[in-house]
Amino acid sequence: AMSDALKKRKSKVLRSETGTPEGKCGREEGDQDIRVYSEEVELDGRDPEEDYQQYKLTCEALAKLMNDIQELKANGAKDGCAEVEEKRMQSCIHFMSLKKLNRLAHMRLKRGRDQTHEGKQRVDVLHLQLQNLLYEVMHLQKEISKCLEFKSFERDRSAEEEVPHTLFLCRLAKQYVNSHFSLGTLCMCRLAEQYKESLSSKEKIQKGIEVKKEHLSSLQPGLNAIMQASLPVQEYLSMPFEQTQRQTEIARHLPPSLYVLLVQASAYGQACDKSLSVSISGDVDEAKALSKPPEDSQGKTAKRRRPTTGGQLDDKRREMLKRHPLSLCLDLKCKDGSVLHLFNYYLMNLNIMTVKAKVSTATDLTGAISAGELLNSDTLLNCLYANDQGRETPNPANRYQFDKVGISSFGDYVAELGHPYLWVQSLGGLQFPSDAPEVCVWVALSLSASHMESTMKLLRGRVQSRLALHKQFSSLEHSIVPVSTECQHLFPAKVLSRLARWTTMSHQEYTNLSFTQHVSDAGLARETDLFFMAVVERGTARLQAAVVLNPRYPEISPLFALSLSWKGECSGRTDDNLRAMESEVNVFKSELQGPRPGHQLLTNQVARLCVCLDVYLETDGQDDSVEGPREFLREKMCLRTVRGPNRLKPFKYNHPQGFFSHR
Repeated sequence: AMSDALKKRKSKVLRSETGTPEGKCGREEGDQDIRVYSEEVELDGRDPEEDYQQYKLTCEALAKLMNDIQELKANGAKDGCAEVEEKRMQSCIHFMSLKKLNRLAHMRLKRGRDQTHEGKQRVDVLHLQLQNLLYEVMHLQKEISKCLEFKSFERDRSAEEEVPHTLFLCRLAKQYVNSHFSLGTLCMCRLAEQYKESLSSKEKIQKGIEVKKEHLSSLQPGLNAIMQASLPVQEYLSMPFEQTQRQTEIARHLPPSLYVLLVQASAYGQACDKSLSVSISGDVDEAKALSKPPEDSQGKTAKRRRPTTGGQLDDKRREMLKRHPLSLCLDLKCKDGSVLHLFNYYLMNLNIMTVKAKVSTATDLTGAISAGELLNSDTLLNCLYANDQGRETPNPANRYQFDKVGISSFGDYVAELGHPYLWVQSLGGLQFPSDAPEVCVWVALSLSASHMESTMKLLRGRVQSRLALHKQFSSLEHSIVPVSTECQHLFPAKVLSRLARWTTMSHQEYTNLSFTQHVSDAGLARETDLFFMAVVERGTARLQAAVVLNPRYPEISPLFALSLSWKGECSGRTDDNLRAMESEVNVFKSELQGPRPGHQLLTNQVARLCVCLDVYLETDGQDDSVEGPREFLREKMCLRTVRGPNRLKPFKYNHPQGFFSHR
């Protein structure tokens, strides 16, 4: 509420970094006032030292307000009280001051860098002019030295008379030299004129370029303002051109598998599922650097390094398990407001894809202790397809790579790198041979376009089933078995047995129980399953139910194993009626599915277990040697209390007549 009030009071301000307002101030839609504000103008009149002192005072005041709020809450004050809200309001004001001081500091830093850059440019221009002058002086000195070294052919008249032929030759050489120098002088004059003309032409072209640059730079703020103003329209029309253009530019640097996943997910989201959104994250500059060949100097430097054997193996492991700098995030929204975030990575040297999962819910889900593993990112997507646990790499070539660097199992790194599920490889277009022929067929089929749709449906169903179980566990831990109105007809109105306890167990604790050995021996209790203990009580009778919950619930129903403590100990392996009760919840589960997709199956099974315990206790024959009233009065109407040589009890409830009969 406080943030909404701040948003309402916050006026719309247009900031201009150049210090001059661009655009016209007027009235927009809704008669909203627009004021132009420039922080650079304010920056000229502010002292950095005073801003620093204000920063320290603001931080001290903010820390004091936080301590006051903590003390108020420790003394019993609620979030909505006036004192806490006032403190929060003051804290927000201080946060705004800190943001403004931060902007001013960045602007000072930018201004200093610009001034330094301008100074460097002036020094570079002067240095270039000096080099040109030095080169010209050196050239003139060479010409002067050539002229001084030239030998004259002048002779005396007496010499000319004595050696006429030699003098004639000297005159010819002198004329040739004079004509050569005159021609060179003429060429120099022409080159000087051409140089002046080129300089004037260059200045004109340079001025034209500067004018065009100024025009283009003046257009840039206007274009940015237009793009910013069009963002609400793009969002309203569901046409994010700017975001799509940015994503397309980054997508050029994705590895092939992530690019295939991006294209397929985007196409599926546009055509079939508007709640699916795709985004790219990561370091684009690092991804660009991967496509550049390494420099020779770096390679030579790397060769000269001689690390120890252990450090060298660690470096090789890290290099082998290195992920691509860019990753792909798929956000799958559900109807209840929850969002499944899938972070997809590509391991470059192993040529496999991995995924990490995270669920964001609209409400706080911290009430159930036994539901701690339901939304755990490490086990959330286990066995999305049958037997796909995502612990080992699907690429057979990785086994030989692991042997070289001493990696025993990829499962030791899934917490950091993600799970290499088979369906993730298929979505990225990766296909590997497998030992099992049926898996090869499945992978080949999964590369079709329909696999994307089926996987998205399974992912959404997994999140919805886990959220439904989370709500049910909250009720079960409070000894309440929730039964919806659609399933009320499956149970009698009066049920006296009650759920006394609902707790979670580990796989080892489940296998250590004596009455669950047959389940473990049959291979129906795996480490990927979830295990729970339900205790149902009535009077002196105490029924224990060990529950195996498969990750693919409700497609695969929970499995119950029973042990009753009343007049001794018995279990489904030793008592025919307890075996019949197990059949009621395990075999005849189709009656308990409830509305599709069957998320209420578990609680309906627990409710039927309570009903069956009532029938078991109420139909038990009283020992004649025991005096006194019966411990459990017959509240249920049964056509026959027992039947057959096994003396089976009537556990089937008939609606709407309301009586119990045998199967």
